[in-house]
Amino acid sequence: MGSIAAHESNTAVETRRDSTTDTSLLASLASDGASDPLKPPPYGPERQLASHGVGYALSDTPMHSRPSSPRIHPRRQNSSSSTPRMKPTTLDIPGLTKSKVSPDGRIATRDVGSKLIIVMVGLPARGKSYITKKLARYLNWLQHDTRIFNVGERRRVAASTGHHVPAPGDPSQDLPDLDPAQIAAQVLINGQSRAETMNIPSLVLPEGAEESNTPTNDVEDDSILPEPTRASTPDEDAETAEQMDQSAQFFDPKNKRAAIIREQVAMETLHDLLDYILVQGGAVGIFDATNSTLERRKLIMQTVRQRAGQEINVLFIESVCEDQTLLESNMRLKLSGPDYKDKDPEASLADFRKRVAIYEKNYIPLGVYEEKNNMPYVKMIDVGRKTICHQIKGFLSSQAVYYLLNFNLAPRQIWITRHGESMDNLAGKIGGDSELSENGVVYAKALTKFINDQRKQWDETQRAKYDNTHFPPLPGDHTPPNPYYSADNETVESKNFCVWTSMLKRSAQSAAFFDEEEYEVKEMRMLDELNAGALEGLTYPEIRSKFPEEYERRQSDRLHYRYPGPGGEGYLDVINRLRPVIVELERMTDHVLLIGHRSVSRVLLAYFRGLTRDEVADLECPLGMCYMLEPKPYGVEFKAFRYNAETDSFDYLPNYELKRSLVPQEAQK
Repeated sequence: MGSIAAHESNTAVETRRDSTTDTSLLASLASDGASDPLKPPPYGPERQLASHGVGYALSDTPMHSRPSSPRIHPRRQNSSSSTPRMKPTTLDIPGLTKSKVSPDGRIATRDVGSKLIIVMVGLPARGKSYITKKLARYLNWLQHDTRIFNVGERRRVAASTGHHVPAPGDPSQDLPDLDPAQIAAQVLINGQSRAETMNIPSLVLPEGAEESNTPTNDVEDDSILPEPTRASTPDEDAETAEQMDQSAQFFDPKNKRAAIIREQVAMETLHDLLDYILVQGGAVGIFDATNSTLERRKLIMQTVRQRAGQEINVLFIESVCEDQTLLESNMRLKLSGPDYKDKDPEASLADFRKRVAIYEKNYIPLGVYEEKNNMPYVKMIDVGRKTICHQIKGFLSSQAVYYLLNFNLAPRQIWITRHGESMDNLAGKIGGDSELSENGVVYAKALTKFINDQRKQWDETQRAKYDNTHFPPLPGDHTPPNPYYSADNETVESKNFCVWTSMLKRSAQSAAFFDEEEYEVKEMRMLDELNAGALEGLTYPEIRSKFPEEYERRQSDRLHYRYPGPGGEGYLDVINRLRPVIVELERMTDHVLLIGHRSVSRVLLAYFRGLTRDEVADLECPLGMCYMLEPKPYGVEFKAFRYNAETDSFDYLPNYELKRSLVPQEAQK
């Protein structure tokens, strides 16, 4: 009993000693804080001791009055018995992120989990190619290497010329001395394709998933191979290959030879895409074909998983047209494509309708099977009128879907120009926030008058187009009608017109003469000029003499160069802060004029014109130029105008092309 009492007494003494120590330490810290109990503890050894050598964070939160709950460390699992976990993959943004695997922020070659394969789905004339081209342009502009792999283009070459691209395991590899027609004939005789020679294993489905009993006579551009017919002579097949056109008969499932070509072409195109992703360092590959049957989509997934494993993300994008006006417009647009170019429009339209009817017989939309097997997909209805998403995962997939949500086909104009001449332009200084010079004010007035005139011309042109738009189109009509001008619209109203400037004086002053009752004028910090950091306000000759190393670094790689000092930016920073501006431009249906700066104008033009990354930072973009961009179903129409000081107006330049500047940047204004 005595020993127990002594132990309890010692414990009490130790507890009181610890309490006294804590109390004295807190008292000493509080005394340094005077009468303010919320003042952070002072710097010194006591502060380090109280926070275990780390130091206190500045806070106005009172200290705890009671000790916190004891921390329970998580139990570590036995790594030898657990399944090796997949390395996490997250966002890679050039210029904003870096790691050992990806020091430049771009998706590394070995980081397969961050890459993306997009598989298009849908019947012909549903806008798939329109979507893929816009999406590829956007992702490439964000510096994610993206390439489209179009089955139709390759199919046209193979069917019309008999040309066949050899691949490993392909029987045509053994026939290097034959001409293209004979090679195609040999492929037709053998009845083999690359898919058959690869021994692709069966698709392993999740538990509970059911195999489909859908017939395998897929009739799309990338259809599944039917049973070959009798072996014909090389002369017969060479003649057939030469005479094969792209009419509806080519897509008939009874046309065995054409089906073999379509199968071969589809698998070759898919393997080219996988080579681009796995070998060539690409980030996004887009497989542009109809892929309208379940069997076709299963075979695609089999091939992808066999070569790329389970890590890589696959996103299916289906385009559906429920609006008959939109569908009719899309079909009319097909008549100017390579399959029907320079042919009778009435006969071509009838043939194309037959082709679509063949596809519709075996068409299975995305939905039940994909959801049951946890396959991510996006279904776009009427090019963005309605969008359905399922299990979107991964940074690139999310960026793609975010962009797809802002599509529209409204006719409108987007104007881009630099501000008028500023006082810093006269002095040759970069950056800064100077006001307009006298010439700059003259330019601002001329710009206002020019845009007013262009706006009136646009309204007159659109009314004329509306008066000559027929639904359905009349025989002989070549120009596809715009679905926005349907029979339900009685008049074409004048569109709103927005004027966006940066928050810098020279840009805002360039919009000072626009009537705000007629134009929506707004300043945006995202449109500010590239910040030169510690070099703001200097001239290029001064930078070259005072900071030669920085000057040389910038000259060697302007796209990835970032100015030193607080706030310093580079072109990659400008691209990322202009991302919401681009999405808004794609979303809105109004006209807009952007009055920006050299770097901002270069980046905006690079997006709309689909320029390569090597062209962005060197693009010739002088003062006095005004660029017009009009989104169309087939791309973006581009026009350029130059201010003429003698006439105080703008001259249209019909042959103008954007190009890299050959003049040293310090000599440009």
